[in-house]
Amino acid sequence: MAGLVLKGSEIKAIREGKVSFNDAYVFVKDGELYVKNLYIGEYSNASYSTHAPLRERKLLLNKSEIRKIIRDTQSKGITIVPVSLFINNRGFAKLDIAVAKGKKSHDKRESIKKADLERQMGRKF
Repeated sequence: MAGLVLKGSEIKAIREGKVSFNDAYVFVKDGELYVKNLYIGEYSNASYSTHAPLRERKLLLNKSEIRKIIRDTQSKGITIVPVSLFINNRGFAKLDIAVAKGKKSHDKRESIKKADLERQMGRKF
């Protein structure tokens, strides 16, 4: 769970639920973690000082947590992905992140077969 560096209109847009995780991922830059492609839509009542919806946002973590995550991602095929975004009881936006391993091509084929089978079963009834 990491904090985010946000602008005022971004936190208000999060409270409105204008967030999308499509293609979002976390990367390391200068020993710090940033989230990229996390879409936070524009706040409807914002005036001239709006934000860019897809800008890079810095994650707030302790140095020891950052080192641990960087160490875990040194292996090939490992990435950091955002899982959920919520506002805690103190009013701060928190991003849940996970260190994940991508599927191999034979695993993808299994998943596609399973989805096709379920779709065909649904058609029969």
